[in-house]
Amino acid sequence: MKLKSFLLGVSLAAVSAFAATAETWKLAVTDVEGMERLQLEWGPFKEALETATGDTFEFYAVNSRTAAAEALRGETVDFVVSGPAEYVVINKLTNATPLIGLGRPDYHCAIIVRADSGINVPADLKGKKVAFGDIGSTSNMLCPMQVLADHGVDPVNDIDKTHTSRNIAHEALKNGDVDAIGSNAGSWLNVRAKETELPYGFFKMIARSGDLPNDMIMVGAHVSPEAGLAVRDAILDNKDAIIAGITAHEENDKYVGMDLVAIDDSAYGYVRSMYSNAGYPQFDNFIGD
Repeated sequence: MKLKSFLLGVSLAAVSAFAATAETWKLAVTDVEGMERLQLEWGPFKEALETATGDTFEFYAVNSRTAAAEALRGETVDFVVSGPAEYVVINKLTNATPLIGLGRPDYHCAIIVRADSGINVPADLKGKKVAFGDIGSTSNMLCPMQVLADHGVDPVNDIDKTHTSRNIAHEALKNGDVDAIGSNAGSWLNVRAKETELPYGFFKMIARSGDLPNDMIMVGAHVSPEAGLAVRDAILDNKDAIIAGITAHEENDKYVGMDLVAIDDSAYGYVRSMYSNAGYPQFDNFIGD
């Protein structure tokens, strides 16, 4: 009887110790507005995260990248899922750091022209009209501008640049209204695959980037390093379940085939170069906001 009482006491103590160490965290996603969308698109990820860590994660809805930065700075959110361009600014404003990289497959950009344009290398685009995607987008603006800079073309002063949607840019290139487009390569290929009027060889890519730095889960500067590392290690130890949670909803199809990797701030130096070459060397403001 005494042994049973002892074992019961040990069991209760273990449960109490676990409850004492479990944390409750706030989690935001920068490109998802509204609590309903968060729960629908990222709910399975949150559940997998809670199972992996033993902690509780509560969604914190933000309506802009600026709101995410303010929430981190005010310590009202602890972890944020974000893209590389957003991270560079958020890091500058809040000292938040990347914890886990969301390794998107084939995440790179390209410069595309018409095959009959006589444009064969990026230098041929000097003085020409080039269309980019959304202002501030990593793969549809900053990356293709960096590719031009890597080939000796100043994307601020050497070209006539414009910004529009990917589909409109494609049509403008097809009609000769622009001389080139800078785009996420995979996304443009999806548009190109739906093209039925023209032969596939009507377009050509004259330059491509390497794979871009990962989207990430970042952690606020106010979270202790030990707690952040505990969450990181739990995610890596349960990556299959976490990945399944992220890719459960079709809005996250860009992550299909992904891997999860440990990362640090040094992975984002190339993104800072993108900001500088696009004419925003301070990277302390969100471009387009």
